[in-house]
Amino acid sequence: MTVSYTLKVANAQFGGFFKLLFRWKGSIYKLLYKEFIVFCCLYAMLSVTYRCLLNEKQKAEFAQLARYCNQYTDLIPVSFVLGFYVTLIVNRWWAQYTNIPLPDQLMCVVSSNVHGGDERGRLLRRTMMRYANLSSVLILRSVSTRVLKRFPTMEHIVEAGFMTREELKKYECLFSDYNKYWIPCVWFTNLATQARRDGRVRDDVALKLLMDELNKYRAKCSMLFHYDWISVPLVYTQVVTIAVYSFFAVCLIGRQFLDPELGDAKTTIDLYVPIFTLLQFFFYSGWLKVAQQIINPFGEDDDDFETNRLIDRNLQVSLLSVDDMYQNLPPIEKDKYWDDQTAAPPYTLATASETLKPSFMGSAFDMRFVGESDQCQQIAVTPNTPRARTPMLSRFLSSAPSPAISMKNFMGRGVRSHHLVRFRGDGFPSPNPNSRINDLEHDSVRRIEEEETEDEKESRASEPPTPKITLKVPRRLEASEQQKKREQPKPSPLLITVDEPSDDSINTDQDES
Repeated sequence: MTVSYTLKVANAQFGGFFKLLFRWKGSIYKLLYKEFIVFCCLYAMLSVTYRCLLNEKQKAEFAQLARYCNQYTDLIPVSFVLGFYVTLIVNRWWAQYTNIPLPDQLMCVVSSNVHGGDERGRLLRRTMMRYANLSSVLILRSVSTRVLKRFPTMEHIVEAGFMTREELKKYECLFSDYNKYWIPCVWFTNLATQARRDGRVRDDVALKLLMDELNKYRAKCSMLFHYDWISVPLVYTQVVTIAVYSFFAVCLIGRQFLDPELGDAKTTIDLYVPIFTLLQFFFYSGWLKVAQQIINPFGEDDDDFETNRLIDRNLQVSLLSVDDMYQNLPPIEKDKYWDDQTAAPPYTLATASETLKPSFMGSAFDMRFVGESDQCQQIAVTPNTPRARTPMLSRFLSSAPSPAISMKNFMGRGVRSHHLVRFRGDGFPSPNPNSRINDLEHDSVRRIEEEETEDEKESRASEPPTPKITLKVPRRLEASEQQKKREQPKPSPLLITVDEPSDDSINTDQDES
């Protein structure tokens, strides 16, 4: 039976997890106490042998062996191998649980699309859900030891009511070398087709919906079968097991407390109980035990899936939904908040404090602009409004100022150190005759130009004067260059002449076409 402790950890409180350490069922103590006792006994035997049965020479040799084992213990990658292995097993464990077939969706589709309040309609709906439950029983019987113990033979399934005698004969007459859990699903499809011919299923859309839900249900049965068939590679399991057990076999010798005179010079404390070695054994071996327990969750461990309870629940709920609940509706009445615009369910005294908290409107909902009221001012943008241009790469490569302006200069923030571009609309006619520029736009552009001019003057006054370099060219060289340009022949203009076609050429072209 699955051990559930969800209620114990519903609230994070002091000592919440500490209380779970004293539970026995499903605990690590129950899984590991045998191996832990064996490890402690072997360690104690080697310790007694070293302290009482060996002479001085043998103690020195044993001390050398212990130092050697302790030195190379870290070469075994226990945590690395165990981490990947346990992650793989946990993901596989949860995937198997999500693939257990549950008839909840299928029973809703059957109840809403297979019509008929008479005995024939009731028989169709109940039989279809019984076939679906029979398929899940057959596959769980193949993978779960608990279900196999409950239904050891097909006769037990017949006695439980999942199958009739005639259906058992049909089932046994179909010979196959493979698992035949899919046969009830085929019976379901044939029965759904018959219901469509009889008019119990109104249209083909409803029939397709039935088939789709059945295929999902059958796919989960198939996945359980394949999870049971294809296990985690044996090589991986062997590597992890050998790594853990060999690590602690070496620790039995390497973690012995030696005589300070014969052992390591750093070892000055001689203890009889290796506390940290036992903790390490508890953690690593417990980690491995977790993987061993959940690698096949269809067994009889404390945390394995309760497959028998699932079978009982599925059969009861599915038959109840398609039979007793078919067209069995409560009367439709006006709800309590019919005349209210906002529904406000009452709170108890234990939860009344939750109403004092405002509802969450978004992380940026309460954001305020403190001291920057001009940022919230709206600006009317027209096609002729000056727009900011991004500076080119030459702004960063050359020392000459760029004729572009930044967004900070345009919005009136920051130091203006760039030249402004004169836009259309201020002294220049606009190409658009329908566009008009208001006085506010003219004033904003003029103000930006005046402030920019003042900033340029200040920046030029603060900059050191750059030396001017002039190159004097001899007059003879200038005269020779001008004479060469005059002597160069000017290119003649290119003339293109087009001859007018004659009548003979026109007639020839028409004949060819």
